Amino acid sequence: MSKQKVKKTEEKKVGLAKEETTDEKKVSLEEENNDWKDKYLRLYSEFDNYRKRTAKEKLEFTKVATESLVKELLPVLDDFDRALDNIPATDEHTKELYNGVSLIHQKFLNTLSKKELKQIAVPVGSDFDLNFQEAVATIPAPSEELKGKVIDVVEKGYMLGESIIRFSKVVVGQ
Repeated sequence: MSKQKVKKTEEKKVGLAKEETTDEKKVSLEEENNDWKDKYLRLYSEFDNYRKRTAKEKLEFTKVATESLVKELLPVLDDFDRALDNIPATDEHTKELYNGVSLIHQKFLNTLSKKELKQIAVPVGSDFDLNFQEAVATIPAPSEELKGKVIDVVEKGYMLGESIIRFSKVVVGQ
């Protein structure tokens, strides 16, 4: 063979080898690109899960802290109720005292209601409900229709949001 033909054949072989290596490089670069995309998506998903979990934990912590504080404030609310029940509104001075304590009591209730505190309503004469009430005593019912019914409320019950933080303490007729 002539030198030119050999040279052309060698050039063709080198060209084919270069084409093969560029195709191999493309494939390896695409695989590497896919690996990086996969790693990015996994990292993004993990971060999104972390963000959601921490937001949920923060909300739960706030809820527990609020519940703890409100439970500690319930005796103060009970004291306000007792004070209002025992201030006679007979003369002008005690009427002013009653109005002042009532105003503070109402502001206190409004502040707690912003934290979703609700009083559990227990009317006297209503059926005893074990889900919301705790019987602290039973007494003979004054009449037949008051058997198994609430005769007196000893301590008011409260809910914070949808959970009961204190059951109503009641006296039930037997």
